[in-house]
Amino acid sequence: MANISVIGSGGWGSAMAIMLAEHGHNIMLWSYLKEECEDLKKYRENKPYLPGVKFPDGVEFTHDIEKCCRNTDIIITATPSHAVRATARSMAGYVRDGQIIVNISKGIEEGTYYTLSQVIREEIPGCTIAVMSGPSHAEEVSRKVPTTNVVACESEKTAEYIQDAFMNPNFRIYTNPDVLGVELGGSLKNVIALCAGIIDGMGLGDNTKAALMTRGLVEMSRLGAAMGANPETFNGLSGVGDLIVTCTSMHSRNRRAGILIGQGKTPEEAKNEVKMVVEGIRTCRAAKELSDKVGVEMPIVNEAYKVLFNGLSPQEAIKNLMGRDKKHESERSFLGTK
Repeated sequence: MANISVIGSGGWGSAMAIMLAEHGHNIMLWSYLKEECEDLKKYRENKPYLPGVKFPDGVEFTHDIEKCCRNTDIIITATPSHAVRATARSMAGYVRDGQIIVNISKGIEEGTYYTLSQVIREEIPGCTIAVMSGPSHAEEVSRKVPTTNVVACESEKTAEYIQDAFMNPNFRIYTNPDVLGVELGGSLKNVIALCAGIIDGMGLGDNTKAALMTRGLVEMSRLGAAMGANPETFNGLSGVGDLIVTCTSMHSRNRRAGILIGQGKTPEEAKNEVKMVVEGIRTCRAAKELSDKVGVEMPIVNEAYKVLFNGLSPQEAIKNLMGRDKKHESERSFLGTK
């Protein structure tokens, strides 16, 4: 039994609050908007994101971030990626040294190219930071659909503490020391899921989508390795696992936005129609600039960037990808393999 605060009352933050409260923890859920907080108190339901799912009695709602940060065992950060720095800064004065913060938001900060845990650590240097990721749609977690995730932390003891606190019959947690790899997998897969949606919106087939997912995973792993992550991490839950679920499910806002773009909508029109944050669009810009900076080839990300920000048509992007120079499938050549 733990006192857990969840910073961010979107779909994923609300789903975590529901799941953990049903597991017996005392939960405080923080909303950025006071009106939203009042609605949650009144209806005990997140009507925009999780309609029909009631919050258990163990969930308390607040607009007071200081109240969330004091006298709590674990703080979960679940805000949109672009709000992570400002939110962490507002928390910093109330967080004690050694406080465990579990970030479940996904993205890369534009400009700095920091992962979100790096952003939090910069704003709250005394905290103990962990990240959790994996194939986990909020709509399914909140309804007790069996789900697995991975928690990553430099401290094995802390990772196991979080694992014990979060695990229940419907939510299984694995541990991993590769914080960077787990975060990059959870962030970069949103770009590939957006592209998968574009393929679906264009009416292309399973062959095309399977190729995109496979080569997209290679790009994710390639960038991760160049930044110091363990390439094997991308074959796990936060890499291929999360990639599969976001590329194939209509729960994925990134895929839904991609479908609209593939049907001819502009990225801005697609975002407005989805009516939720589409992290893949923001992450695409950061991933493209980051890959340029470290000198890593990411052709799918580069073509997605041109579609999203330079007005290239999806048809031309696919033509560019299919017409690239011949390559070996692996990062190795045939030299020395005989």
